[in-house]
Amino acid sequence: MTTLSDYFDYRLDADGNKYVEVSIRGVTLLRLPATNKGTAFSVQERIELGLDGMLPPQVTDMEQQLDRLYVNYQKQANDISKYQFLRALQDRNEVLFYALLAQHLEEMVPVVYTPTIGLAVQQFSSNFTSTRGLTLSAANIDRAETILQNYPLNDIRMIVVTDSSSILGIGDQGMGGLAICIGKLGLYTVGGGMCPFQTLPVNLDVGTNRAELLDDPFYLGAHSKRLHDQPYFELVDKFVNAVQKVWPKAIIQWEDFAKNIAFDLLAKYKDLLPCFNDDIQGTGAMALAGLLSACHKKGETLAEQTVVVVGAGAGGFGVASTIKKGMLREGLTMEQILQRIFVVDAHGLVVKEATTEAYKLPLSHTQESYHDWDIPDDRVPNLLEVVTHAKPTVLLGLTGVPGLFTETVIKTMAANHAQPIIFPLSNPTANCEATPEDILVWTHGTAMLATGSPFADVEYQGRRYPIGQGNNAFIFPGLGFAAVLGECSRISDAMVLESAYALADYIAEKYSTTDLIFPPVGDLKQVSLFVAKRVLAKALEDGSATRQDLVGIDLEAYVKANLWKAAYLPFKYAGATATH
Repeated sequence: MTTLSDYFDYRLDADGNKYVEVSIRGVTLLRLPATNKGTAFSVQERIELGLDGMLPPQVTDMEQQLDRLYVNYQKQANDISKYQFLRALQDRNEVLFYALLAQHLEEMVPVVYTPTIGLAVQQFSSNFTSTRGLTLSAANIDRAETILQNYPLNDIRMIVVTDSSSILGIGDQGMGGLAICIGKLGLYTVGGGMCPFQTLPVNLDVGTNRAELLDDPFYLGAHSKRLHDQPYFELVDKFVNAVQKVWPKAIIQWEDFAKNIAFDLLAKYKDLLPCFNDDIQGTGAMALAGLLSACHKKGETLAEQTVVVVGAGAGGFGVASTIKKGMLREGLTMEQILQRIFVVDAHGLVVKEATTEAYKLPLSHTQESYHDWDIPDDRVPNLLEVVTHAKPTVLLGLTGVPGLFTETVIKTMAANHAQPIIFPLSNPTANCEATPEDILVWTHGTAMLATGSPFADVEYQGRRYPIGQGNNAFIFPGLGFAAVLGECSRISDAMVLESAYALADYIAEKYSTTDLIFPPVGDLKQVSLFVAKRVLAKALEDGSATRQDLVGIDLEAYVKANLWKAAYLPFKYAGATATH
């Protein structure tokens, strides 16, 4: 069995109790985030591990440490300072970081993930203090296998990788995208139960086309224009090949790649190795789950809906494609689906005659779709015209364009349907297509509403409207953890679709009598467990999982038994037999 690290590993004693075996002592032990307990080392551990005199004499337990940390966290001036505080803790004492995050999950997820992560990405170079994860570039990609072998963790099972070309709604961010990968993996652990010492954030630094980064002397990434075409794809190939050689059981999550590349990479690798694209598939599953949740509350089916998806990037087409798969599952034909899904981009309705990007073709329309809309021949219908004539029941925004859902568009939705479903899903908060308050005012409180960024509840005409957040974190931790547990050879479309229906079923089970479209972020652990169990069952059913010995067992109990928990364990020194 592969050890977690040459420096430490989890072991069981003769009585079956877990402990940490370490091959390092003294100050080195305190400098490695995975092995630092700070003032929680017992007196005996301090003596045996060469820490005597290196720590304050008072031994404290984790609860005392957490209380002290939270007081200092609350003193931070703003969200980016809070982010830096938590990242410093993570790089100092990883177990304590996850314990603090778990204790204040709802409060801190928006700090370690969206929306604050957008600022962290933009300020990555100026705020840089310590290393985490790996960066591969044109300068070192030919040494990728050696670089991976030199990493201090031996049993990597989950990799989140980005090339930083399309971060949230803020675009090309060069080296800074590594912060996104760090944040996602934090949610894998605190939400999904992944052992943090089996995860790895990776940045493929292929350059940047953002002038202010190239001109910034403090920018830490490669000061060169982005690679493209064959040199780019050769670099990605070398990364993938190195991962398969060094960590053959690792899952790869593609994160924040520009739309054309995102679809190309997914198509190239999805059947060759266990991987998925969170922007395409995770966002799609999240949006479908929210739509199923809203339909359930209305007493309607998905097959009855007409959907307008605004935004034709990875997220937008990922959402439209996943809704298509949901409609197919519910019995509609492709011909019927094309009468019910309309994708709108910056130029208007996506139509075959004007589309050069292959990934858009399966859901693009023809001029026949709007021949009776009285649209001039020299252009395609715009958003308002699509909403007016197609009369959608559902409007989903994934554009990153603030204010795109105008009062006229929203009022047209409300005029056509008593309870329009409207999800402005763009991140961060400043890029939301419309605020929840405006939507509720314009629809006189009738809209069924969820957002991509966190918003406070809205008071309107004496009633409080809770605003659910459509967060990919309700999907990817459970989906990815199930793939790890099943040692999947692929992540099938059926697994992704099952994650959406699992989330929808969780919401129906727990929140059917409320107005919430999505659960609160505080439910992240319960949601991820629910999703992981269902996805693992689907992976076993469709042959994606290689662990066929799991067929027929209690999968919920199995997932629970494998959850990593942020708790201090006793330490024992491996002594002369340890690997150095």
